[in-house]
Amino acid sequence: MTNALPTPSAAEAGARRFTWPGTRVLVVDDAITIRLFCRQILEKAGFEVIEAINGLEGLEQLLQGTIDLIVVDVNMQKMDGYEMLREVRRQPVLSAIPAVMMSTKSKPEDVDKAYAAGANYYLFKPIRPEPFLACVRLLTATVQ
Repeated sequence: MTNALPTPSAAEAGARRFTWPGTRVLVVDDAITIRLFCRQILEKAGFEVIEAINGLEGLEQLLQGTIDLIVVDVNMQKMDGYEMLREVRRQPVLSAIPAVMMSTKSKPEDVDKAYAAGANYYLFKPIRPEPFLACVRLLTATVQ
């Protein structure tokens, strides 16, 4: 079952944008430990972090305000990361927001599936702080 969102009007689409350089990161993961880990790294580097526990909640957060980067897990209840990114890419107002997918899945077909769903980058768990932060800075144009 697809949880498709209504397409926003042109006025709504113009009102929701991401900014460059970006500082607002949406972290979508069902594991609180991963969300807290990402939050600590990102906030220490000056980013604002918004959290969601599944893809459906992540989509709701995206439609509520400006988000500059999505960091999303693959395996979650209600809506997994693949479906969430496919829906993000279908929505004109959201489609340009860069996305990092993270997972313990490390087979080439898993990575290919993430890119096909709309990921701009794929990180393997366990996430290491330095490569994670470098990826976030690159995709939000906050490279130092």
